[in-house]
Amino acid sequence: MKYPVMTKDCAELGGLPCRPPWTLVSTDKFGFGFGGTGKKSHNKQFDNYGEEFTMHDTIGCYLDIDKGHVKFSKNGKDLGLAFEIPPHIKNQALFPACVLKNAELKFNFGEEEFKFPPKDGFVALSKAPDSYTVKSQHTGNAQVAQTKFLPNAPKALIVEPSRELAEQTLNNVKQFKKYIDNPKLRELLIIGGVAARDQLSVLENGVDIVVGTPGRLDDLVSTGKLNLSQVRFLVLDEADGLLSQGYSDFINRMHSQIPQITSDGKRLQVIVCSATLHSFDVKKLSEKIMHFPTWVDLKGEDSVPDTVHHVVVPVNPKTDRLWERLGKNHIRTDDVHAKDNTRPGANSPEMWSEAIKILKGEYAVRAIKEHKMDQAIIFCRTKIDCDNLEQYFMQQGGGPDKKGHQFSCVCLHGDRKPHERKQNLERFKKGDVRFLICTDVAARGIDIHGVPYVINVTLPDEKQNYVHRIGRVGRAERMGLAISLVATEKEKVWYHVCSSRGKGCYNTRLKEDGGCTIWYNEMQLLSEIEEHLNCTISQVEPDIKVPLDEFDGKVTYGQKRAAGGGNYKGHVDVLAPTVQELAALEKEAQTSFLHLGYLPNQLFRTF
Repeated sequence: MKYPVMTKDCAELGGLPCRPPWTLVSTDKFGFGFGGTGKKSHNKQFDNYGEEFTMHDTIGCYLDIDKGHVKFSKNGKDLGLAFEIPPHIKNQALFPACVLKNAELKFNFGEEEFKFPPKDGFVALSKAPDSYTVKSQHTGNAQVAQTKFLPNAPKALIVEPSRELAEQTLNNVKQFKKYIDNPKLRELLIIGGVAARDQLSVLENGVDIVVGTPGRLDDLVSTGKLNLSQVRFLVLDEADGLLSQGYSDFINRMHSQIPQITSDGKRLQVIVCSATLHSFDVKKLSEKIMHFPTWVDLKGEDSVPDTVHHVVVPVNPKTDRLWERLGKNHIRTDDVHAKDNTRPGANSPEMWSEAIKILKGEYAVRAIKEHKMDQAIIFCRTKIDCDNLEQYFMQQGGGPDKKGHQFSCVCLHGDRKPHERKQNLERFKKGDVRFLICTDVAARGIDIHGVPYVINVTLPDEKQNYVHRIGRVGRAERMGLAISLVATEKEKVWYHVCSSRGKGCYNTRLKEDGGCTIWYNEMQLLSEIEEHLNCTISQVEPDIKVPLDEFDGKVTYGQKRAAGGGNYKGHVDVLAPTVQELAALEKEAQTSFLHLGYLPNQLFRTF
């Protein structure tokens, strides 16, 4: 048999008895291998043999059953005896095997003409008598894609964590496909909240690209309505968001149903996109489902753009006793303390926790008034927190139906109906309402640019999401202000581990006691965020008056920096001589390299 090496890096060839698919040629005590480094291998023993081989080399493997000998050749050159097969395995079948690392290999068992025909009476494996061959009971784990056309079998599958992001991605596909005439691309959006029969109708007529969310995708795949046998491209957008929502099993299940080798011999292309690719979970996923992935980092480690001014407002119920004087005229809280004594004077952790919830509602209103905010995204930790803040804004005279009001607002989270979510997002984008109150999950990846303000009512559980949130402001050279309300005491919050994921759950016991709550430590989270960003975030007083010394007091959030263009030009002028010098040095280095290549005796050249 012959092994032409197609691409370069590392390959090991040889024979194995009928072994499990995960067995390696070099480590198996019944295997006989020859590696690209010029080593023969058997039972974890590596010895010098023959020559190294690399791309475009053709390696032959010869098995002399009568003598019990194994040898190899390189480009027709006999490398000599490599192994003598021990007597106790002479009667066992040996199967061709290879172990590759970042390489491709083409096998020729004799069906094609050999580039270097075998000599000395050796015959091709495909020509060997049936009495000398057996069929393997094991197959590899690389499923090959079908070639038969199936209308419900797309070529590309794009998985999104939310319906808003799926719709946004589909719109981009539609824009790009206008430039592709042959073949015409057919796309389909598969999300919940839409009649499945409409999606099935499109599938029956044929589709090339499917964009969808996990829930509906899982339904259609499990029922056979969506066929994954011809997928060549799997895209996991906002991968960290998919993982944080608990979709790792779904991803692994989908990946296992997609052939790893396409019908024309190409490997499945897996693309993982995320604004926080440096997260541990994303790296772990890539190691599991990707083959030697190439990392494309467009922004480096997380950092805060210089167009973003972000500050922390400490929420200290022990020094700010406003919560005691409000009576019942405050934001409705999340009922975590419905069974606790939280009246002033209790001096318990539960009392301080409830006070924090009340103060945060007041501080959110205060921030809006102080900065005369005309547009902002307000992040809450849970869906019930979003609903409560929306209700509180309605008590201030605002709400969804109060266009132009100081506290006009809409909500965006998973419990709102799909059409309402879509409508709310559009109303915020068009400026019909001033505030979008949302959770991290709902807001992830949505296309909103140039928002002047962000308010974090609660810091996110994951430090990467802090960058996600404040990245909503200050885009395209527009200045933005992100205000985070950070409790100085621990706050008891919902953390649902129940099967209903919070629907109808009133179990206020702590998680370790079988309940659905935890104590939330925002000061610890703040410390982790600052360490992650390698900076100390400025703190302001509860009056939320933000000093503008950094911008000379002239900044208007949401507008472009006045000196942005001029500063850029001046920066270029300063760097121009250095860049020219570097270009000259580069040219001289390249010229020197060429001289060294053509004039071997010239070892050094003065720069």
